[in-house]
Amino acid sequence: MSAEDPTRRVREAAAERGLEIDVRPSPRAASLEEAARLRGITPTDIVKSLVVKGKGDQFFFALVPGDRSISWPKLRAVVGVNKLRLPEAALALAATGYERGTIVPVGSTTAWPVYADERMSGRRVSMGAGAHGFAMSVEADALIASYGATVADITEPIDDIR
Repeated sequence: MSAEDPTRRVREAAAERGLEIDVRPSPRAASLEEAARLRGITPTDIVKSLVVKGKGDQFFFALVPGDRSISWPKLRAVVGVNKLRLPEAALALAATGYERGTIVPVGSTTAWPVYADERMSGRRVSMGAGAHGFAMSVEADALIASYGATVADITEPIDDIR
């Protein structure tokens, strides 16, 4: 692990938590299905790690299976707030230290609360690794436990994904 490793922060944060991850190069894909095919997994096993803005300077991570999207009413109910939104790219970067497309709770500059969709449980998932062109694989249950994530039904199906 050299100083030039763009995934160093993720790797070090995972090691500090005793979280076993596997980071690999991940070529840019034109679709979720292509990304899954390139990684040898299903679209459900790709997890989007989204930063969500609450009131004031409060943020949250929402972990969403690739074939689903956030259900805003469900997520608001679980978080216990009336308003949530996806922040602008600059605000997401300031809140996490990661650019959009690379965001992950592991190694975030602030340890915001994590909400994981219940469909992740019991799976090995692939998600961002803190840098463009890389993905990490991790046991979802270990990730959830290491961050004390709240596990709930926070998503809805995306109709056009098979």
